[in-house]
Amino acid sequence: MKARIIGISLLLALGGCSTLYPAPATAPVRITILHTNDHHGRFWQNSDGEYGMAARKTLIDGIRAEVRAAGGYSLLLDGGDVNTGVPESDLLDAEPDFRGMQQLGYDAMAVGNHEFDKPLATLQKQRGWIGFPMLSANIYRNGQRLFQPYQLFNLGGVKVAVMGLTTDDTGKMVSPDNVKGIEFRKPAREAAQLMPELKARAQVIIAATHMGHYPDGAHGSNAEGDVEMARQVPGLDLIVGGHSQNPVCMKAENVRDDAYVPGTPCAPDRQNGAWIVQAHEWGKYLGRADFEYRDGKLNLLRYQLLPVNLKHTLVQADGSSRKVSYGAPIAENAETLALLRPYQEQGQAALSVVVGRSDGKLDGDRARVRWQPTSLGVFSAQAMMDKAHADFAVLNSGGIRDSLPAGDIRYKDVLKVYPFGSTLVYIDMSGREALAYLQAAAAMSPGSGGFAQFAGVRLRIAGGVLQQAQIGGRDIDPARRYRMAVNSFMAAGGDGYPRLNDKPGYVDSGYVDADLLRAQLAAHSPLRSADFLPGDQVVRH
Repeated sequence: MKARIIGISLLLALGGCSTLYPAPATAPVRITILHTNDHHGRFWQNSDGEYGMAARKTLIDGIRAEVRAAGGYSLLLDGGDVNTGVPESDLLDAEPDFRGMQQLGYDAMAVGNHEFDKPLATLQKQRGWIGFPMLSANIYRNGQRLFQPYQLFNLGGVKVAVMGLTTDDTGKMVSPDNVKGIEFRKPAREAAQLMPELKARAQVIIAATHMGHYPDGAHGSNAEGDVEMARQVPGLDLIVGGHSQNPVCMKAENVRDDAYVPGTPCAPDRQNGAWIVQAHEWGKYLGRADFEYRDGKLNLLRYQLLPVNLKHTLVQADGSSRKVSYGAPIAENAETLALLRPYQEQGQAALSVVVGRSDGKLDGDRARVRWQPTSLGVFSAQAMMDKAHADFAVLNSGGIRDSLPAGDIRYKDVLKVYPFGSTLVYIDMSGREALAYLQAAAAMSPGSGGFAQFAGVRLRIAGGVLQQAQIGGRDIDPARRYRMAVNSFMAAGGDGYPRLNDKPGYVDSGYVDADLLRAQLAAHSPLRSADFLPGDQVVRH
C-alpha cells in the first residue's frame, strides 16, 4: 500500500491539538523502507547489463506487491546526488533520471551536493520534473529554507516523518557561483531544532540524508556525517544516507565491511537508537529494511542490499572467463525502457565519436586518484599546463570522475572524466605566492576531493607540510614570476583552496575542461600510458 502524504500546511493548522494522531493500535504494522543513493546519472544499464532504472523498476514493483499482499506499507526514498556522472544524463540536465524516478514512484529524496553542479535555475527545472519532494532542512537563502524540510506520511495509521539533510561541505564542493547567497547550516543542529516538532506530529522519524557514513564518526577532513548526527540528535529511528558511496554493512560494532559481497547477510549501523543504511551508489543495489511497528516501538525484522543485475567474473577451467549475475537476472520494465530509450539514443549519437587512443588505461579511479598521483591526474594537469603556457598546474582530484580506457577513447569517456564544465584558468604570481599555494595543496587530506594532482613540479611532503618544492626541475625562486594553471572551481575557492579569481592577473581562458582534455588526446594520440606514470613527482611521508 502506497503511503498517503499528509500536507504540512494542514498539520500546522491543527497545531493547537495536543496530539495529531490517534493512540497506536495494538495490532502491529509492517513497514518496508526501500532506498537508493548517489545515482549519478546511471539511468541506463552499463555495458555488462548491470543496474539501470528499468531493472530497478521491476525489482521495486515486485517488492511493493509482496508487501501489499502481506498487509504492509512501503516508502521509497533516495539519499541524493541524482546529478552528474554519465554524459547521456549530464548533457540533458539529468532529465531522464528525474523523470525515471517519478515513474518508479519515489516518495521523497534528500538534496545532494551534486544537485548544485549546475545553476539554480536547472535545479528548479528538475524539481518540476518530479511529483515528490526534494527535502533539506539545513539549506537557507535570505534566511528562509530553500527546500521543504520534511514530509509526513500515513502508513496504516502510523505517522512517519521523513526529514531531509544535506552535507554542509556543499558550499566548497560545487562552483561558488551556483550557491551564491545560499547557506548550508550544520545538519545536526537543524535536526535537533526540528525534533520537537516532528515528535509532536509523527511516531516514526526518518532522516533522508546526504552527509556520508563514517565508521565510529571518523570523518577526517569531511563534514560530520550520519554517525555523528545520530549521536548528537536523540529520537531518530532510521537514517537513509548517501554521499560516501559505500554499502553500510557492519561486521562488528562501528566497523564497516568494505569488501561486501552481494547476497551476503548485511546489518545496518546502529547509533543512539537509530539504524543507519546506505546502498552504495549508481543504483547497484536497492536497500530493503523491513520493520514492525508495535506498541509505540519500531523494530527491525530484516535488512538486505539487493543487487540490481550485478555480476562477477567466473573463470572457467580452460582459463576463459565470463560474467555471471549474483542471483536471478532481473528483467527490465518495458514502460521504463520506453521512457528512457529516446534519451539514451539522443546521447549516444553525440558521444560515440572517437577522439583519441591509448595503449593502456589512464587511471582516474576514485579509490586511487584521491589518495595518490595517478596517470590520468598527470595527463590532465599536463594538458592544463600546456594550454595555459604555464610553469606548473594543480588539479583537485574530486574533479576527475572516471578513468580513460585503453584502446579507442570516445567523447563519452572524456565527459565521464570531466562532467562539471569547469574552465581552465591561470594566474601569474611570485615564487613566494607559488610556494604558499603549493603548501595549501599539500595540506589537502588524502581521500578528499581536494587532494591534488600536479604537473611541472617535484614535491616532498611530510604530514601534510610541504618540505621541498621545485618547478621545472629547479628550486623555487621567491622573487621570480611563475604562471600556475588551475580550474575555475578551485580558483573560486572550491574544495577549500585559496581564492584566486579576485586576484590581480587572474585570467579565465574560457576553455572547458572536457574540451581541453579532448584536444590534448587528439594532439598526442596514440598515447603511451607509461609516459604519464607519476614516478617520484610527489613524495609523501
